[in-house]
Amino acid sequence: MVKKVIYLSLVFFFLASIDAEAQCAMCRAVLESEEGQQTAKGINDGIIYLMAIPYVLVGIVGFAVFRLLKK
Repeated sequence: MVKKVIYLSLVFFFLASIDAEAQCAMCRAVLESEEGQQTAKGINDGIIYLMAIPYVLVGIVGFAVFRLLKK
């Protein structure tokens, strides 16, 4: 039962993506002046990517500790 909950939470976590705009005010002001907004979208994607990496690493370490303590 616990494994199903863990697997379902992981599936939900990876499938539930929300578009977020995570720019600071100065970055937004500079990038909004551009016509195509492609650079702004790239900056947003990079910020989200950099923000997500620590959470993924903490999740992996937490899962490894959980597995070690369960044995």
